[in-house]
Amino acid sequence: MKRAVLAGLLALLVTGCSALGGSASAPSAPLKLRVSMMSTIDTAPFWLAKDGGYFQREGLDVSTTEAATGQASLTKLIGGEADIAYSSYTPFFVARSKGSADIRLVADASSAGPGSTGVVALPSSGIRSVADLAGKRIGISAPNTIADTLTKSVLADNHVDASGVKWVPIPLPNTVAALKNGDIDAGFLTEPFITAAARTAGAVLVADTGTGSTVDFPTAGYGALGSFTSAAPKAVAAFQRAMAAATRDAAADRTKIEPLMVKYAKIDADTAGRTKLLTFQSTVDVRRLQRVPDLLLKTGVLAKPVDVSAMVVR
Repeated sequence: MKRAVLAGLLALLVTGCSALGGSASAPSAPLKLRVSMMSTIDTAPFWLAKDGGYFQREGLDVSTTEAATGQASLTKLIGGEADIAYSSYTPFFVARSKGSADIRLVADASSAGPGSTGVVALPSSGIRSVADLAGKRIGISAPNTIADTLTKSVLADNHVDASGVKWVPIPLPNTVAALKNGDIDAGFLTEPFITAAARTAGAVLVADTGTGSTVDFPTAGYGALGSFTSAAPKAVAAFQRAMAAATRDAAADRTKIEPLMVKYAKIDADTAGRTKLLTFQSTVDVRRLQRVPDLLLKTGVLAKPVDVSAMVVR
């Protein structure tokens, strides 16, 4: 009888503590996180983290909004539509250099692997090498993005004057049509668009921008505003852990991400299986990433130096 009474009292005590929020095992509400994304294959680890439950296991409830370009993604971040934005690195460093936004880097995404970024042209164009790009119309996703940054670097490596080039903004999915229509002479593409352009139009890679001065060059990452990283350090740390795990798994087994490239990068399964992957990254390496603003300063995109170490959230 005494044991029954004691057990009842203990049950009431535990229930009471739980009702008052005193239970150590009481589940906490997921941390909500809004991320601005683009339809590129180097975001595959992010989608693996989202669809594969990596974010959920870290206590995050992640929602996404679509952006057409890195600049558009940054605009969503600055405008308060997103807490974290995926973008090529150039818009992040331009904003930081101009003082228009206190950009902090929370995770890396990718770097240029051999054949994964470059300038393509149709065989009928007569363009066979980097030297042939002098004075030509080159399609890029947008000005002051990784597209013209990498292309300018390769032109400089081959002693071609970039000032004579006409840069034509064209969304990556529309580049092949622009080549066929004669709107541009050549176009910068990343994978999987390089593989798709070769299959559908016979386009040839005339300048591999993952070589020379830009070999293994950092191409894109995830940024946030300093106000957010200061206010929500737990959410940022959880995002970093989830991305590190998903990036590791994506790099180890591409079959995990090929269906995600079909779903989110909007490519067919055959292209997903054939495309050359960019080198997936997650942890921000300050020394490696410093190459980006240094090149942007050299090519005149930045007016003053940017110190990457002051932007990284660890």
